[in-house]
Amino acid sequence: MIPIPSVLDPELVAGVRALVDAGEWVDGNATSGAQSAIAKRNRQLAEGSAAAVKAGSIVLDALGANATFVASALPAKVFPPLFSRYESGEAFGPHIDNAIRMRRGTDFRLRTDLSATLFLSEPDDYDGGELVIDDAFETRRVKLGAGSLILYPSSSVHHVAPVTRGVRVACVFWVQSMVRDGEARRHLLELDGAVQEVATRLGQADPAVVRLTGLYHNLLRRWADV
Repeated sequence: MIPIPSVLDPELVAGVRALVDAGEWVDGNATSGAQSAIAKRNRQLAEGSAAAVKAGSIVLDALGANATFVASALPAKVFPPLFSRYESGEAFGPHIDNAIRMRRGTDFRLRTDLSATLFLSEPDDYDGGELVIDDAFETRRVKLGAGSLILYPSSSVHHVAPVTRGVRVACVFWVQSMVRDGEARRHLLELDGAVQEVATRLGQADPAVVRLTGLYHNLLRRWADV
């Protein structure tokens, strides 16, 4: 479970919000699976609408330029972002995301290794609305600033707590990673961080940095499925 701050800067957040706030909002169950449809009460920007496509492109460009996201997710495919809106009394009960996501009307599909929520409302704009994620050890309640993202395993049971005041707007999407195994991804992320730390002290040309970089890529070569 990895929080990634400032994926969108304030200017980009404002631009995305201007697009989606003016868009066509429909019942959030338009893209739900059977389990989610029972638990979900919200609205969603119409999938494939001009606003959704343009705002989604902004998000995808920002993700591709974010080194932490790329190192953490090692993305092979990213599902086109969806935009959700929760107002007073709306919530999304406990569920697990579908293992396979398919885009309607296309042959695009992916395995959901990682789920992501990109917050587009400031925490003070609404009460409630936390993303609540259960893992093997604890329950975590997540409510980040606008433009920040939480990345977590799609196999986790999670829910959105009821909004009791204001409006919660967020972007959600799923990632198929080049490295399917979560432990392998974690080890690669730790190794990548160590390489960057050592390179900062010794320089990229130092023999130790070269060996560590080679180890990273050899492990990625061993574990990647592309």
